[in-house]
Amino acid sequence: MDLGCGRIPTLTRLPFSALICATMDQKILSLAAEKTADRLQAFLQTLKEEDLANLLQNQAVKGRAVGALLRAIFRGSPCSEEAGALRRRKIYTCCTQLVESGDLQKETASEIIGLLMLEVHCFPGPSLVELANEFIAAITEGSLTNGKSLELLPIILTALVTKKGNLVCGKDELSGEECKKQLISTLCSGRWDQRYVIQLTSMFKDVPLTAEEIELVMEKVFKMFSKLNLQEIPPLVYQLLILSSKGSRKRVLEGIIAFFNELDKQHKEEQSGDELLDLITVPSGELRHVEGTVILHIVFAMTLDCELGRELLKHLKAGQQGDFSNNICPFSIALLLSIARIQRFEEQVFDLLKASVFKSFKDLQLLQGSKFLQNLVPHPSCVSTMILEVVKNSVHSWDHVTQGLVQFGFILMDSYGPKKVVDGKAIETSPGLWRTPNQHACKLGGTILLETFKIHEMIRQEILEQVLNRVVTRASSPISHFLELLSNIIMYSPLVLQSCSAKITESFDYLSFLPLQTVQGLLKAVQPLLKVSMSMRDSLILVLRKAMFARQLDARKSAVAGFLLLLKNFKVLGSLSSSQCSQAIGVSQVHVDVHSRYNAVANEAFCLEIMDSLRRCLGQQADVRLMLYEGFYDVLRRNSQLANSIMQTLLSQLKQFYEPQSDVLPPLKLDACILTQGDQISLQEPLDHLLCCIQHCLAWYKSKVMPAQQGGEEEEEEEGFYQELDDMLESLTNRMIKSELEDFELDKSADFSQSTGNGIKNNICASLVMGVCEVLMEYNFSISNFSKNKFEDILSLFTCYKKLSDILTEKAGKGKTKAAGKTSDSFWSMKFVSELLTALFRDSTQSHEESLSVLRSSNEFMRYAVGVACGRRRGTVSGPDGQNPDKIFQNLCDITRVLLWRYTSIPTSVEEPGKKEKGKSISLLCLEGLQRVFSAVQLFFQPRVPLFLRALDVPDNEEEEVEATVTQRAAFQIRQFQRSLLNLLSSQEEEFNSKEALLLSASSPAWPSCWSPPPPRCYPGPPRSARKTAGDALFCKGVMNLLFSLHVAHKSPVALLRDLSQDIHGHLGDIDEDVEVEKTNHFAVVNLRTAAPTVCLLVLSQAEKVLEEVDWLITRLKGQVSQETLSEEASSQAAPPSHPVEKAVIMQLGTLLTFFHELVQNRPALGQLRGHLAEGPVQDVHHPHLTCQICVSEHERNPKIMEKLVKLSGSHLTPVCYSFISYVQNKSRSPQCAGGKKKPAAAGAVAVARVLRETKPIPNLIFAIEQYEKFLIFLSKRSKVNLMQHIKLSTSRDFKIKGNILDMLLREEEEREDDDEENREDAASEHGEQNREPAKKKRRKETKCLS
Repeated sequence: MDLGCGRIPTLTRLPFSALICATMDQKILSLAAEKTADRLQAFLQTLKEEDLANLLQNQAVKGRAVGALLRAIFRGSPCSEEAGALRRRKIYTCCTQLVESGDLQKETASEIIGLLMLEVHCFPGPSLVELANEFIAAITEGSLTNGKSLELLPIILTALVTKKGNLVCGKDELSGEECKKQLISTLCSGRWDQRYVIQLTSMFKDVPLTAEEIELVMEKVFKMFSKLNLQEIPPLVYQLLILSSKGSRKRVLEGIIAFFNELDKQHKEEQSGDELLDLITVPSGELRHVEGTVILHIVFAMTLDCELGRELLKHLKAGQQGDFSNNICPFSIALLLSIARIQRFEEQVFDLLKASVFKSFKDLQLLQGSKFLQNLVPHPSCVSTMILEVVKNSVHSWDHVTQGLVQFGFILMDSYGPKKVVDGKAIETSPGLWRTPNQHACKLGGTILLETFKIHEMIRQEILEQVLNRVVTRASSPISHFLELLSNIIMYSPLVLQSCSAKITESFDYLSFLPLQTVQGLLKAVQPLLKVSMSMRDSLILVLRKAMFARQLDARKSAVAGFLLLLKNFKVLGSLSSSQCSQAIGVSQVHVDVHSRYNAVANEAFCLEIMDSLRRCLGQQADVRLMLYEGFYDVLRRNSQLANSIMQTLLSQLKQFYEPQSDVLPPLKLDACILTQGDQISLQEPLDHLLCCIQHCLAWYKSKVMPAQQGGEEEEEEEGFYQELDDMLESLTNRMIKSELEDFELDKSADFSQSTGNGIKNNICASLVMGVCEVLMEYNFSISNFSKNKFEDILSLFTCYKKLSDILTEKAGKGKTKAAGKTSDSFWSMKFVSELLTALFRDSTQSHEESLSVLRSSNEFMRYAVGVACGRRRGTVSGPDGQNPDKIFQNLCDITRVLLWRYTSIPTSVEEPGKKEKGKSISLLCLEGLQRVFSAVQLFFQPRVPLFLRALDVPDNEEEEVEATVTQRAAFQIRQFQRSLLNLLSSQEEEFNSKEALLLSASSPAWPSCWSPPPPRCYPGPPRSARKTAGDALFCKGVMNLLFSLHVAHKSPVALLRDLSQDIHGHLGDIDEDVEVEKTNHFAVVNLRTAAPTVCLLVLSQAEKVLEEVDWLITRLKGQVSQETLSEEASSQAAPPSHPVEKAVIMQLGTLLTFFHELVQNRPALGQLRGHLAEGPVQDVHHPHLTCQICVSEHERNPKIMEKLVKLSGSHLTPVCYSFISYVQNKSRSPQCAGGKKKPAAAGAVAVARVLRETKPIPNLIFAIEQYEKFLIFLSKRSKVNLMQHIKLSTSRDFKIKGNILDMLLREEEEREDDDEENREDAASEHGEQNREPAKKKRRKETKCLS
């Protein structure tokens, strides 16, 4: 390094030269010991600079007392003399060169630097400037060797500030402060060697810096970030954080976050590039460790400097307005989660993260629902993806992030989980389908906890404990999301959780106190653990046994649910039959090998013991027995080896209520099914459910088990009681057909009131008989093989069912159709409904014609079958396979295919007149069923919509099948409904069915997500449809909603709204009665009766949605403008970017202005829409005012398009708004004066309330106009364009008091007071009410003088 002096001679010297140096050294030290320095100064003046430099070099290299020599030289070189100052500067230059040479020991170099630091303040200003320039030149030229001498530079710069007077710095004379600023600017504008970036940054912490100087330093350091090795970043960040205490905390945090955000993006791109895998610059593990270290540095700095934390939160909150992907990134999220450990920031951090997550999902929902927004704005970065990336990255020893992740996961699940509604149930969709932002956020919380559980072993215990605590303690709240999380955790690795089995076993003690749904979810979740932990299974069995005999009914039901769940999951695959296991075996008597998949002996013994416990349930309440009957089918299907035990149990139970003699009528002992305790009568045995269970189990056994048993020792024994069950069901069928209602004492003369004991008993018996009839109908159909006799039996059973249903309907009274209620709870399985409908409507086999004609001859039966299909619309149904979504979906497809064929083949208009009697026609029921099925598929099976559409389009000949896209299939179905609706609208007026038209408009399977091209154009319908639908507001509303949904999926509906507003204006007329409005007929559905309020309210609602989208775009623009303002200097040379979003916003507002221009001029009838019409312009004026703010921020651009919008608002909206205000006020007063009659007090109060309600938005409208004009004035000044030339200020807001009107009102007031004095003698309440009436009129009339 050369700092300006001559080159120091080489270290190899002659002995004589060394002797001279030693003598010189002793001489200087001896002279320095004297009291005065005169002789020392004189001696030093005799020495040459080269000799002095050699002396210092020899002493420093040998490690002798160089400190004493330097102190002596400094004493003999006072800065007050020019020679002494010059010698000092040369010594400084020589010493810095020695320190940089690397030949000195560390202790010696440190001693030299320390002495130099102490003497810096003695230098005169010019010498300091020279020294600083030497350092800066060495830095920019890269001539530093180890950078040790840089410790002097901050002292030099600090000393410069203290110097008074002007100093020569370059070509200018500057003060010490200004000179320091220029030197720092020169240093920051030069090149820095990457080896000394950290030292240079550390150096500035000791220099007093202004805000501008700090910005210079920060910018230089951040430019050097990309040139440094990754391992050098953490110490540099540490120095920056120390430096930030002087100011620019926000800039430091911005720079760090931006750097790691860009680094993460580059790393992700490198990893995703297949052809560049060998060129990955930074290993993933190294990058994550560096990020983790930097985060620790920042968190530590925030514990010492709270202002740094506040700046971070403020910076990230400000970035939420627009596209926050530049601020919210995986690194910043990890940083926030680490900061959450600081107590003062914990709540703020989680609130910020919650708001970011919710806003991200809400924005995504808004984008998905608007084609207009999708075309303008690319899909924003998803915060949930970033958070999950943080979870993934936390595996690299990010222990400081883990606790925050766990807390945040539970906060999301607690805040956005399913909410409890009034009746105690939660509104939940099917598992795996999350639609609303709340559901998305809740799902994200569960995913965070699950992924954290998988990665971090140390946190597993805490996560599991918190989940179980919430399951146990929040019994009254919906906890399905926590149960799902628990199930996923256990499914991940049951063996891992064996160490936590004590906590799970402890939760079993609370089963008796938990709701049934919670118990079922908890036990289903822990099933994998029960298979590997014998002790846990034993504990559960003991708890369930106690619960079986608990006092609470819910506890017993929970026990049954638990036992049934165990039977389903512990399969018996051994060879031992049930008859050989006659004795009860204890739970733990048989050792279970947890390493084998199954242990046949243990499982069979375990299941038989449970069956023995369940048999005891058959003596308990009806609800407990009902649970048992509903669960046996699933147990049998999952554990077929228990078939004999289950069927024998059911058979013995049925025999208690069955009349064995074939000639006894009725065949069932219904009295034994009813429990009478004093005055309380209740159901004891749900006989219909028992028969339903037997029928389904028997059918499954015949179809699955018996074909597999081709002979064997047990076959004959098993066939015995199976045949007995068949015989009993056959006998039941025959005797039920022969029985009359009088046999059951349920004829029309019976009492069915709910207020008497006999009536309650008869209602229970009637319900049992109807259920038995339904079960027997399904049983006979399943064994019929299209036998005519069996179908006649089915029809006879239905006749019995129908008679009883009609009696109950008649007895229940008007408005309470018992049969309709029964249809939704039918015992028919979905599979049977599907097969029955297919046979009734689509079976054209010749051999089946005769038998099916029996069923087809009964319109009531076919109507009932379709009605049951309409009831099977929920995602979860009872009966066999009721919990199997695949089976449900398949049955839904089959049912829909039949209903669709039936409706399109035989529409309502061509159906036989006889089939339309008594209620809805079959075609209309089919259409209603289709509408419900479409809703169910979209709600519960949306991912399977393509499969659903494919299932509806099954050709008769499989060879003719051609592959069609989902869009083509959806379009085909839509065209069918369009054709039907057109045919209906084109029919004769007396044949028009508004109910069918409404269902058709709602049944169009309009799934915009399935359409890649734009949807087909929606038709307005033929002109005469307006006559037919004139009085049908519901149909009009359905068609308009369909029109809007199709239009929004294609483009923005503002043009459509404009056309509709013109139609409405033409039909309703203008507020100025002298103006004749030209009628337009864009849409035939808009006519005099539907225009107000139906269509008008719908278009206002749609306009509100459009304004919401515009508001979202303006908020996004604000964020972009603020970000562009920050980087304005960097991009000042570039041309201003074009903003299609801004143009689109202004175009939307312009079209909406014309829409409100038409709508506000309407003459609303009787105040139906005045309040709504006033609220619309408030928002429409408010949004141009916001757009003005955007244009003010972007005043560099010429806002020509904004000028057009302002001109349009001045000519089209604000003038008609004032006319509308005057119209509303006049109409509000007119009813008070009409006819000159005084209204009663109650009517007057209602009128006052109505007037106040209608005129409430008017002050807001006036205020919005004033704010709009205020910002127009501001924008005019900034843009030098007179925008106010298009706005005409109205005088109606000046509120001037008209003297003549005031005098007239005062005179009227005096006359009223005189009348009041005369009438005070009558103290009747009626007269009192009349006396108070003029006061109200006075208030109304006073408003007239405000013009």
